[in-house]
Amino acid sequence: MKKRILLGTGIIVGIIIIGMIFAGNYFYNEGIKRGTEVELHRESDTVNVMATTEEQSIINEAIDWYNNQEPEVLEMTSYDQLVLKADYIENEESNGKAVILAHGYRGHRQQMDDLVKFYYDQGFSILMPDARGHGESEGDYIGYGWHDRLDYLDWIDMLVKEYGAKDIMLHGNSMGASLVLMVSGEDLPKEVKGIVADSGYTTVKEELSHQLKHLYNLPPFPLLDITSVITKVRAGYTFGEASAIDQVKKNTLPLYIIHGDADELVPTEMAHRIYEAAGGTKELWIVPDAGHTKAYTVATEEFQDRIRGFIDDIFN
Repeated sequence: MKKRILLGTGIIVGIIIIGMIFAGNYFYNEGIKRGTEVELHRESDTVNVMATTEEQSIINEAIDWYNNQEPEVLEMTSYDQLVLKADYIENEESNGKAVILAHGYRGHRQQMDDLVKFYYDQGFSILMPDARGHGESEGDYIGYGWHDRLDYLDWIDMLVKEYGAKDIMLHGNSMGASLVLMVSGEDLPKEVKGIVADSGYTTVKEELSHQLKHLYNLPPFPLLDITSVITKVRAGYTFGEASAIDQVKKNTLPLYIIHGDADELVPTEMAHRIYEAAGGTKELWIVPDAGHTKAYTVATEEFQDRIRGFIDDIFN
């Protein structure tokens, strides 16, 4: 009888373990594996309807301008032998100024098109990489900015050594925002002068916990922990170590943090926590009525004025 009980218990435990591993692989394929279409929890469609005709005109003009450019396509081999690609638009009036624009989750470099003309008009050359696992860059997983931060060290090195960049800014949206925040904690060359982070998350674990709760009404434990272990095996990092908030504690650069107060994809409270944790000179702008990465859409002119001021502060 006792043996039967132990056998039955063992079978039940085994089924549970197999089920959790299956579920962990399912969520890896949903959230980490390249190429899967995922519907994220975000604000309703009624958010972000505040943009004026003039603001829409500025953005439409910027996108039209970008579509008429012919960027140089750059290639780089990463530390783990992935071929990564980026668009580069040289500004002959840059005098060594360059900005790297970092796109969001499951996006691609062209999605930063609305910002390119703005930075070009401020005298910057522009580099727009596809993150690993995105666009034309190789990679079969999404790094959420963690491994990408090391790729950005190489992109920065390329700008300095091959394109003569002397004054470099980083500007990221969503995953790209967390990416540039993660970069901020690395040993950066003196040419990097400032960082703009729009709608970034604190850690991958906290962001995925938020998504798990709202999409599936599930608690993070134990499913997220199992998925994290699977991600370590399949992609080489854990959700806990992929932390923007730990990286910004080591930051020494001027940092401009932007977040909409109606953002439900990346909760606004994460911006406050990143700001409180960050080292270096820092500023936080919480944008009324703006959803995820929509500050530039709903407050275009103010956005431009604020970033011009930030640029003036760090370069003059």
